[in-house]
Amino acid sequence: MARVYRAYHPQLDRYVAIKVLHSDLVEDTGFLARFRHEAQAIAALRHPHIVQVYDFDVQDGIYYMVMELLEGDTLKMRLHDYRNRAAKMPLGEVARITLDILDGLAYAHSAGVVHRDIKPANILLTREGEAVLADFGIAHILGSTRHTASGALMGTLSYIAPEQGLEGKSDERSDLYSLGIVFYEMLTGHTPFDADTPLAILMKHLNDPLPAPHELDPTIPKPFEEIVLRALAKCPEDRYQSASEMTHALQGAVEEIGLEVPSQVSLPAITTNHTISSESVVVLSGVERAELARSDLVGDTTVRALQDTEPRQKVDETRDRTRRAILRGIGLVGLGNAAAVTVVTLTDRWPVFATGWPVELLLVGVALSMIMSAASSIWLLAPVGMLLGNGMLLSYTALANRWIQWRYLWPLDLWLALSLIAVTVWLGRRDDRSRRLSRWLGRALGGIAAAWMLLIAFVATLV
Repeated sequence: MARVYRAYHPQLDRYVAIKVLHSDLVEDTGFLARFRHEAQAIAALRHPHIVQVYDFDVQDGIYYMVMELLEGDTLKMRLHDYRNRAAKMPLGEVARITLDILDGLAYAHSAGVVHRDIKPANILLTREGEAVLADFGIAHILGSTRHTASGALMGTLSYIAPEQGLEGKSDERSDLYSLGIVFYEMLTGHTPFDADTPLAILMKHLNDPLPAPHELDPTIPKPFEEIVLRALAKCPEDRYQSASEMTHALQGAVEEIGLEVPSQVSLPAITTNHTISSESVVVLSGVERAELARSDLVGDTTVRALQDTEPRQKVDETRDRTRRAILRGIGLVGLGNAAAVTVVTLTDRWPVFATGWPVELLLVGVALSMIMSAASSIWLLAPVGMLLGNGMLLSYTALANRWIQWRYLWPLDLWLALSLIAVTVWLGRRDDRSRRLSRWLGRALGGIAAAWMLLIAFVATLV
């Protein structure tokens, strides 16, 4: 939903985090009023287990929040590291984190503020040994906006309460349901419901019975399992009705099993690549961490080893698609030449060596358009456009034998090149939008060029 920048406040002489909401999420007319109303409520929260919001405003259509900058880790990365090492989070640590977050939720709920998007990525583990809840109220600020690409629907579907996902209704009990999912994941290492599509995940929350934690790990204490079962009840009336009630139940379970709960959350020096940085570790909160892979968004004190594996997987997938597109492009150019030579040899009706050479430009242009779509690179628009534009103009001129008209086409070709360069540079500054647009433009331009080549081949057979 946003990018988070590490920034320096010169008047107060401190570093802060600035969360800038993506522009495509703030297009509905009621957003400004909702943003101000909800941001005021969030900024009024003062609690050690809630990230402090210092300021919020809008400037030139850019909506942003200024928040405290915390050093440490996220629960998401901590769980990921445990999974990588096939290890379990200690029960005392699980209880400490859950109790800290419940303490923050109890305070926020008493102030009438509901989080709506509790998940491990929004729980920060600071170097002071506290679990701190981030991104309070962001989902509600966005209101009716839906985020199908990232799987968020007024929350994140793997952690969303049934009534929140189905009807968009959320209250204290829906927050406790989401925290119950986090508690389940800390105990078992996995979320209870998973599927290939967001809708399938939501349907599992609504209809599927909860996989019992002891079936995944028989060592999980029964009192902890009972807390999970009640927190994740399908009907809100069957859950804990307040954070204080769930806190009391968890404290009772801890006493029943004789568990020693640490006074602070431990912060082992563990990163996903098992290296230790001597510099400070800065947590940049937010729903999407993919942008951290970009060097211009990564601060000097950010440990890049703490980046999520999901952006890396996306990068690897893009590279694989690009390699395949390059091979297909080379094959297309070779196949096109072989087909042209074969037709000329068998029929001797198409003087391809005399008039069909501009098709080579079209073939190379189509190959580059395939690479442009696979690599999601808008910077290939200029060469693709110039190759296809010149190929279409030259193939028409050669086939019609109207080279006299080329004196009028030269200026058009020049303006085409300048326009393509200008558009490419302009779109290249749009980041996410340019990547999505490049995939669509690559397919569209390739399709148009392919249709033109078929038309040229058909007309050539009639000449």
